Amino acid sequence: MIKNKLEQYIAAELSKGDTKKIELYKEEKEYAKTHQLIDPNIIQVEEKNADLRFIDVYIERSDKETEDLIAEENHSFLTQTIDYLKINRNEFMYVESTSFDFIGVESVSLELDDVFGTYDVMLGLKQQKKMGPVIKDLLGNHLGDSTSFDLLFNQGEGMWDLNFSLNHLSGFKESLSIEKALQLIYHFLFTLVEEVEMAK
Repeated sequence: MIKNKLEQYIAAELSKGDTKKIELYKEEKEYAKTHQLIDPNIIQVEEKNADLRFIDVYIERSDKETEDLIAEENHSFLTQTIDYLKINRNEFMYVESTSFDFIGVESVSLELDDVFGTYDVMLGLKQQKKMGPVIKDLLGNHLGDSTSFDLLFNQGEGMWDLNFSLNHLSGFKESLSIEKALQLIYHFLFTLVEEVEMAK
């Protein structure tokens, strides 16, 4: 999935003109280098500013109990710190971005777990059902024990429902902005999807 999407993206960028330069975010740049998708002798790859990754973000803040919409937000909301969810315990956030589409993630929801006080990440992961054991092993390796995540195949949607604790990701702290937390989540999911695809 990543390889195909990245190859399409690179081809589209290069077709825009006779430029021999392309911009990629850090994860995509490293992937392209590792998997030799770009010849460095022909094309120069520059790293895109990570703060632009979620510039197209769409956010819904909703009530946890009723799921009623409270408000729609845009990129400017991402400057809030992640503990916004601790202050507003009744809310959860639904987040869409083309970056998540790139790695086969439909959308991401964030909320504070009322029992454990951890920040929960919930998403749909577009991977084949047969990849379940591989995904579970990789999640265990990255997040520690199996109690830090839930993974269930959603037959109706044809994807994996994945919930995990943001607190278990390396680099997490409550002082992070929502944007930095999303970057952390993206990096983790990108790595996970790359490893799943390499195991196929």
